[in-house]
Amino acid sequence: MVCEYARPFATLGGADAGGQNVHVAELAAALAARGHEVHVYTRRDNPSTPTESPQVPGVTVVQVPAGPAEVLPEEGLLPHMRQFGGWLADSWRSRGWRPDVVHAHFWMSGLAALVATSDARIAVVQTFHALGSEKLRHCGDGDGSPAQRIAMERMLGRVVERVIAQSRHEVTELVRLGVPRTSIRVVPSGVDTRLFRPDETVSRAAGAGPGSRILSVGRLLPRKGFADLIRALPLVPEAELVVAGGPAAENLGEDPEACRLRALAVELGVASQVRLLGLVPRSELPGWYQSAAVVACVPWYEPFGLTPLEAMACGVPVVAYALGGLAESVVDQVTGALVPPGRIHALGVALRRLLADEALRLSYASAGVDRARSRYTWERTGAEVERVYAEIARARVAVAAE
Repeated sequence: MVCEYARPFATLGGADAGGQNVHVAELAAALAARGHEVHVYTRRDNPSTPTESPQVPGVTVVQVPAGPAEVLPEEGLLPHMRQFGGWLADSWRSRGWRPDVVHAHFWMSGLAALVATSDARIAVVQTFHALGSEKLRHCGDGDGSPAQRIAMERMLGRVVERVIAQSRHEVTELVRLGVPRTSIRVVPSGVDTRLFRPDETVSRAAGAGPGSRILSVGRLLPRKGFADLIRALPLVPEAELVVAGGPAAENLGEDPEACRLRALAVELGVASQVRLLGLVPRSELPGWYQSAAVVACVPWYEPFGLTPLEAMACGVPVVAYALGGLAESVVDQVTGALVPPGRIHALGVALRRLLADEALRLSYASAGVDRARSRYTWERTGAEVERVYAEIARARVAVAAE
């Protein structure tokens, strides 16, 4: 696996540490559990990090020297992808070992993968996680992506052997981009149902509230929509909004988005209802989910979204915007409520209704647990990705036999 910036097994919640990190780490572990040898290649951003570090059995994370050994912003990584790919090719030649499949995560990883495999017959599979066309449409001038991104994603989608989309919504975006539908396979992301589960003892550890806590989880970025939740709070005056994510709590005062959210809460007279936690270790997240009456997911756009799965697996109903992958993982009026994106009044009404109806919350919670366990386990995701790899191998054997 090639994952140039979203390092697996990283501490989550920072500017470049979120769902993609979890996805790569969990998928690698699921494939290793099925008997595969998995190497995850990521860019070295710390000179003291070992070149190779075993993680779970069967998974090794390899630090690739590409650019300075320091943390760079996502938009500053593109110039180093040729060096990244060249190092991979040299490493595979010198070690006498090469992978059967290269699975690239995010578009810049795909460019590095193409460089690495340019002189070798190695299949490349691409997962985009987010598309530049969608980000530009929703973020406009706030999109800091390199100008070449959309053209590069279009090229990647046409030349790699398979593109793995995480939702039907993403398939539509890919086809609109020009990716052949025949090369796309849909494999949803998963959730660790051993970590995220209904558990009363976990609930108490986070300090369970009286049925009025709304939890939202994610990086502190404008596009995550936390401001919409603050705007909806006047419609749910008894509720407490808890936001988990961002820098460490002691650094929130220096974070631009945290300051903006706090100022908005003061302006709307709901500052006493808003609590920003800052960075929360992943091991502590189940307790926070369990302490909430409702989990809210209201980003501007979301190709998939792990937060609803984690909430459902913990037995907590979800209120989400009806967009992207959220509209597929959350079943409206079954595991939660879907509301039109950007409709603050509708969002407030949906939250107020759920907070006021314990029986409805229990019904949604039960259905959510069933859905997470039956459809979204990492074991199932690993098996489906393995089938994509096997499909490519069979096609290559058939071509070689002709």
